[in-house]
Amino acid sequence: MQIENDILIRKIELKDNNMLASIIRSSLAEFGANKPGTVFFDNTTDHLYEMFQEPGSIYFVAEKDGKILGGAGIYPSTGLPADTCELVKMYLQPAARGKGLGKLLIDKSLEFAKHYGYLQVYIETMPELRKAVSVYEKFGFEYLNAPLGNTGHFGCDVWMLKKL
Repeated sequence: MQIENDILIRKIELKDNNMLASIIRSSLAEFGANKPGTVFFDNTTDHLYEMFQEPGSIYFVAEKDGKILGGAGIYPSTGLPADTCELVKMYLQPAARGKGLGKLLIDKSLEFAKHYGYLQVYIETMPELRKAVSVYEKFGFEYLNAPLGNTGHFGCDVWMLKKL
């Protein structure tokens, strides 16, 4: 656990599932990205705690005064090379955006990935999430012409990769 500016960054707990699923789905709906082939319709969105028990994965939750602000995780998605993980489920409540919290969560996630021994981090996203894409660019993620792996998220058509 880490506290920065009264915000607690901690690992996901079972009790977080419902609130995180709500944040993810409402964020996607807010930007018109609630379409088939995305995490909006993915059953794992309702079971993040269980999903992130997989070796090589972690999910960080940002919390302030007992309220969840959002989260981000690292996951060894299906079909990715063994040295590559995916930055996944990076979503924040609207009131938590634009304050550096997303950067903090991405930093923590990349730090975990590097420490775990991953050499690359992959992202799948959508043009509707422009602000997120611009943040990923600032972190040094570069565009790919096609997806890596087999996430099943055919609704995502922006693919990026960062070497650690």
